Amino acid sequence: MNVQDGAGGAAKRKKKLPRSFKDLTPSNHFNPRTFFYEMIWKGWFTPRSGIKRCPVYPQLVEGQVAITWIGHASFLCQFTDLNLLIDPNFANWIFFMKRLKHAGCRIQDLPKIDLVLITHAHFDHFHRASIKRLPTSSRIAVVPWGMGELAHGLGFERIVELQWWETFSYKNWKVTLTPSKHWGARMIRDEHRGYGGYYIEHQGRHIYHAGDSAYSDCFKEIGRRLTPELAMLPIGAYYPDSFRHVHMGPDEAIKVFKEINAKTFIPMHYGTFKLSFESMDEPPRWLKQLAHREGLSHQIRLLEEGVPEVF
Repeated sequence: MNVQDGAGGAAKRKKKLPRSFKDLTPSNHFNPRTFFYEMIWKGWFTPRSGIKRCPVYPQLVEGQVAITWIGHASFLCQFTDLNLLIDPNFANWIFFMKRLKHAGCRIQDLPKIDLVLITHAHFDHFHRASIKRLPTSSRIAVVPWGMGELAHGLGFERIVELQWWETFSYKNWKVTLTPSKHWGARMIRDEHRGYGGYYIEHQGRHIYHAGDSAYSDCFKEIGRRLTPELAMLPIGAYYPDSFRHVHMGPDEAIKVFKEINAKTFIPMHYGTFKLSFESMDEPPRWLKQLAHREGLSHQIRLLEEGVPEVF
């Protein structure tokens, strides 16, 4: 799918009202009774784990990057002269869905933020209340096509919309929106909104955040066109297999890691919200098992929420 197809194709399709709750997701796996019991009801009675830390941010030299996993798909990436957030979400609740592991740090313990990247408009990735509470600054937001209107009123000095493979350059850094296999609607049928991952270039480093995605041939193209070094790849919300229409498991994430030719694999999108039917601790366990079998254990970096790691 090219950029024009991604941005305009969905908008041109005839919109239909959902015939059942299963039609609320592209993979048609929404069973309301099972979903409520597994993802909502059980979560209410599950104690929230983890701790909120006050991170000790390292002193960096040019060319180093510190990455702090906040939880789910949220990261703080720090260079000597640039602090950026990806999909910041500090919420304890998303509507009736409980966060089952504390955010790794508190919003007030963040450094000054220069740049916020949003991969798509789903509530677990684009959390408006979290963004509103960020320290006031002249920060920039980069979002996929069709999302700009949603980012207004959140304190941004500038909002930039990108299509797939478009690059925004500012000062001495660049951000490119990359393809993924997902969907971008905020509500049920606002399918004109985009989605994707981000490729960040700064101080000679090349960082890739895949956003939310199922496996797709788009990753082979990313590997051909770009040179990711650190790759943040999703590994959760894959069971049952119908969920793989929009998410990937550790097995497919390993395949993506190889196809994009990255050096370091930082797993994400697990252990925070109960979004599918595998156990919360299964994705990292399975990933470590697969990595050991394939001789990739030394390239996997499982981060602890709220603990900055220097690369």
